Amino acid sequence: MASMISAEKRNPAIVILDFGSQYSELIARRIRETEVYSLVMSYTTSADQLRSLKPKGIILSGGPGSVYEEGAPYCDPEIFNLGIPVLGVCYGMQLMVHELGGSVKPATGKAEYGKAPLEVDDPTALLTNVISGSTMWMSHGDSVQKLPKGFVRLAHTSNTLEAAIALHDKSFYGVQFHPEVVHSTHGMVVIRNFVYDICSCEPDWTTNLFIDEAVSQVQQQVGDKKVLLALSGGVDSSTLAFLLNKAIGPQLTCMFIDQGFMRKGEPEFLMSFFDEKFKINVEYINARERFISQLKGVTDPEQKRKIIGREFIRVFEEESLRLGPFDYLAQGTLYPDVIESSGTNIDPKTGERIAVKIKSHHNVGGLPKDLQFKLVEPLRRLFKDEVRKVGKSLGLPDEIVRRHPFPGPGLAIRILGEVTHEKLNCLRDADLIVREEVNNAGLYNEIWQAFAVLLPVYSVGVMGDQRTYAWPIVVRCVSSEDGMTADWSRLPYAVLEKISNRIVNEVEGVNRVVLDITSKPPGTIEWE
Repeated sequence: MASMISAEKRNPAIVILDFGSQYSELIARRIRETEVYSLVMSYTTSADQLRSLKPKGIILSGGPGSVYEEGAPYCDPEIFNLGIPVLGVCYGMQLMVHELGGSVKPATGKAEYGKAPLEVDDPTALLTNVISGSTMWMSHGDSVQKLPKGFVRLAHTSNTLEAAIALHDKSFYGVQFHPEVVHSTHGMVVIRNFVYDICSCEPDWTTNLFIDEAVSQVQQQVGDKKVLLALSGGVDSSTLAFLLNKAIGPQLTCMFIDQGFMRKGEPEFLMSFFDEKFKINVEYINARERFISQLKGVTDPEQKRKIIGREFIRVFEEESLRLGPFDYLAQGTLYPDVIESSGTNIDPKTGERIAVKIKSHHNVGGLPKDLQFKLVEPLRRLFKDEVRKVGKSLGLPDEIVRRHPFPGPGLAIRILGEVTHEKLNCLRDADLIVREEVNNAGLYNEIWQAFAVLLPVYSVGVMGDQRTYAWPIVVRCVSSEDGMTADWSRLPYAVLEKISNRIVNEVEGVNRVVLDITSKPPGTIEWE
């Protein structure tokens, strides 16, 4: 077994230098799917920094720029003298060509966006087992016009002469397409070829090994100190609770703040599951009336979010002082959060990160200055899908592991307009029906999110020969990989019919059900 080092200290086998691509995170995820540890780093990372990390391979990501434009992002040219295999993807390939003496110009004829058949000229090395004519995803307005000395063509498309290139003796490779996206039918073959055949990586990034490493690191970091975790019941905080309980047991205190905006039955389930079934110490804080009273008369969605965030901080502060003192705050920070935020907030004395923001299900703002916890973040090198795997290995049930994302402010932002007890009860009942019928149809795990929204208007209806004026319920079901983009889910008509019939018959105050068929973009997943 590998040495017990944390993922935080583990050197990446593959480094992805990010040039502003929307797909950089996706490249890292795909590599990790091969059980190889990868990290996304800035394109400004120096060759010396990379040398110290000792990666087995470097990937240059795509990006929105053009290499010949003033101010275009360049990497340290010494990277090409490290003796480490390099794979350039889209802009990354063009940059490598440009840096090594070739030329890149705007694509002649027309640019290439979307699916394109890849014609393989040399089915070796990077393109081993890639079938000629297979579909690859293109997204570029520039093309390589002249290859650097020693480079050869591996593949082409009808629009792109140099769709894949190689400098075999130095293990430099480039692809104009995006192997990381699902539309590239043999994309994972290309990635595996680079990771295993070219870079000689070992499959040592496994769920069980990560758990062992994370437990060891938490024990080293925390020692005999106390740790506080704000538990939401989502997969991130739940997985973190199980991991920390395994590492430090009674030193962990979980705090569940019930703000009154959870889905039907969830607070009761969470307390029963964590506190009673698994004996994980959870302090239940009933703050329902406090939160709802603060929202009286408030209709603006941003104001709602700010009030909920502010009250969460106040409750958290009051209760942590009552239950403490605590030395550490556990946060379910994930790797996308790390990539998106460059703030480190390092304590110069200890070298540990200090909480300036609390990463909770409320996306709240800064902690009070007198609550400067040190942070425990054992999940901060994981993607969402990796967290689910860890949670499952730790014994979390599918209803938590596969739980759909749920916004921090909860049902408060799925009620457009003022939030009241009556509206909350109505929405809880409708939302439960949506999720039950989606689950009964075997579609729950196929959908990113499935929920109901309550509109602040009255709709005319006829029920029992009586004219009614009641609320309409919006059914919102979307499919997505990461929530950044989403498409509306094509539920079978029979499922939609069951949802509609049940809601208007079982939920008091509703006489109409409508379906949201807007994708993201142009819409958002949530309504507020």
